[in-house]
Amino acid sequence: MSASKHITVIAEVGSVHDGSFGNALKLIETAAECGADVVKFQTHISAAETLREAPMPPYFKGEPRYEYFERTAFTFAQWQQIKAQCDALGVEFLSSPFSIQALELLEELGAESYKVASGEVTNLPLLEAMAKTGKRIYLSSGMSSWDELDAAVAAIQPFNPDLWVMQCTSAYPTPYERVGLNVMLEMQARYHLPVGFSDHTATNYSAFAAASLGASVIEKHLTFSKRMYGSDAKNASEPHEFAEMVQGIRAIETLLANPVDKNNLEPYQVMKETFEKSLVSLVPIPKGTKITREMIGEKKPGTGIPAARLDEFLGRKTRREIAAETLFTEDDFE
Repeated sequence: MSASKHITVIAEVGSVHDGSFGNALKLIETAAECGADVVKFQTHISAAETLREAPMPPYFKGEPRYEYFERTAFTFAQWQQIKAQCDALGVEFLSSPFSIQALELLEELGAESYKVASGEVTNLPLLEAMAKTGKRIYLSSGMSSWDELDAAVAAIQPFNPDLWVMQCTSAYPTPYERVGLNVMLEMQARYHLPVGFSDHTATNYSAFAAASLGASVIEKHLTFSKRMYGSDAKNASEPHEFAEMVQGIRAIETLLANPVDKNNLEPYQVMKETFEKSLVSLVPIPKGTKITREMIGEKKPGTGIPAARLDEFLGRKTRREIAAETLFTEDDFE
């Protein structure tokens, strides 16, 4: 039995908290209860990352992005309490910085690793600054070409080898036809780095497939309810769905970690004796009788001579008288 490979499960809180500090703390608690290893936030500083006239995403037209990021931002003291909540509950705090200033905030906070959001893959100055911290980086690939992803990897690796690359599709929700698990496998072959999957589909099936194919990390959005206001909740998993995903991933870890030796029949001994067939006498057979096919049959239990050896005993003589419906033994034959 080999050791189980632990797949890191990230609960993406993102902006589901909608600026509520209480909701942020409760979402961490919920993620921990669901079995997540890591709870991920987004660290936005509006003035540092976006112009006021920048467009809203197609999947959320609730309010202008500048005002949205400004309204849902936390103070440094609140970020400290958010990280402390993660530490207390045994989950790692993780966030995606969207500017150098946000990265500096997270560094002051003592973040242990960073996530590159899909829209930041081409922001090479931010990637280089992130790499120079020496902390683990999860690189999401959602809207990037291979050339852009190659450039991102090349920007990070000279400063930091602890890089994990994640297949992601920037569509909310993502249809199965666009999940692209093949890309995750191509990343592994291309970069020789740990790979993972950021799941934006409406179910857990893609996450299970990614786990089966060798993902080292799987991320999915978490919300209290899909009916919450905001850009992320509608396409996130509710607690029962997220917990089911974690349970499935842990089951897959066990499945993959325990290859079965098909020649080891010890676990099946009782079953074999119960269900397999042995050679039996169909009629009373006098001593010295030459066995014919009509005298010998195959019946349960499988504790006698296996039925597969029938031909070995045809034509052999009996050493003693054998009653009908009796399991043959080797000593019954000359």
